[in-house]
Amino acid sequence: MHDQRMNRWIALALLTALGCLGVQAGENPPLRITKESHEFVVQTPRGPLVITRVKTAFGIDKGYIQPLVPQPGVTPVTEIEVMKALNDPATLVIDMRDEDAPLKTTIPNTYHIPYNELEDHMAELGCASIGKNQWNCADAYNLVGFCYGPMCVQSPAGIAILVHMGFPVSKISYYRGGMTDWVALGLTTVSGNRPLSSRVKLPVHSQ
Repeated sequence: MHDQRMNRWIALALLTALGCLGVQAGENPPLRITKESHEFVVQTPRGPLVITRVKTAFGIDKGYIQPLVPQPGVTPVTEIEVMKALNDPATLVIDMRDEDAPLKTTIPNTYHIPYNELEDHMAELGCASIGKNQWNCADAYNLVGFCYGPMCVQSPAGIAILVHMGFPVSKISYYRGGMTDWVALGLTTVSGNRPLSSRVKLPVHSQ
């Protein structure tokens, strides 16, 4: 229990550091492009040009642009790979948004585990307990994690927790585009997610 609280504290600290917890009411700070900057200056033939970021219909005003690879060894994927993964019984595509279930809009055939609850579901992800908060994930499912979109830090924070818990990075993929890109591309969405109990059980090859 202490370690679980510690992991949740780590996740909260990550989000605080990444600037995804919002601002005080009445404040209108410029939107971040990176963690450190709200603007980029491009040197053009006509002189400096400042690139800034504004709220759009498809974007969110919190967070900042996430790297394609949130943890070394994690595989970035596009919508094509996500759609293929949705039919792969050895892969769980996980909506890691910290929202109450059922989700009103999500990608079809996905599972919902909020990023800050992943450590409570290690066994359901296919990991075998080998001690208190110690896991053997050699025979675990492959995972694809996503959240709101390129600015969202929740799935990167969730992936960091999984790696901290011992989940192999070789089994983790990251769909940075998330719901923002999925909806912007006009791809089908559904209400609600698959229950974890409906996943296909994997054969065990090692302990």
